Amino acid sequence: MKRITFLTGYYGSGKTELAINLAIQNQVDFVVDLDIINPYFRSRELEELLNEKGIEIISSDMDSKMHLDMPFISKKIYQPINNTTKRAVYDLGGNDQGAKLLRQFDDYHDEEYDLLLVVNIFRTETDNADKIIQLINKIEGISGFKVTGLINNSNLLKDTTIDDVLQGEKVLQTVSKKLGLDIIFTSIWEDIVIDDNLNVSGEALKLKLYFRKNWF
Repeated sequence: MKRITFLTGYYGSGKTELAINLAIQNQVDFVVDLDIINPYFRSRELEELLNEKGIEIISSDMDSKMHLDMPFISKKIYQPINNTTKRAVYDLGGNDQGAKLLRQFDDYHDEEYDLLLVVNIFRTETDNADKIIQLINKIEGISGFKVTGLINNSNLLKDTTIDDVLQGEKVLQTVSKKLGLDIIFTSIWEDIVIDDNLNVSGEALKLKLYFRKNWF
């Protein structure tokens, strides 16, 4: 995981859940909430939890009015990039439209960054390799940044089995081979019992549910 990591993907792919988990498990300095599209899962709603773990949340200058969804981006979003001693996870809005906000960083292409695509193959829009590749092309075209890796977040919420995760890996392996992109993380819900000898692509990320736990 690079010093600056952007998470992108289709609506409902689990970007925000992953952003929180990656930030906590990797002890980064900032989570930057750039999702001004989806009002339901917003990393800034976990500000108290993140602060307890020494992580600062950046969203807008209207943090005191957290529940207002406004297309407003604070100049603070550049703070982690400009301070090369800091590490950050950026949570982008869904689809290519959410990735459009990366145009704010056109002057920072030389910075060390990852733009990771979060994929749940059980979403109709990303249920096969061709659709995923089309999404990558859209995101790259509208953002001006190249996707640098994949995250397998294939799940069926509480009904997820390890076979579902491996089914997602199979699809993403096809994407990986066609585009030369590595699978960086494979997320596995922490309540799923897995064999200690299980091998998955990339780093296995045991996922604690901070948002979805209330939706079961």
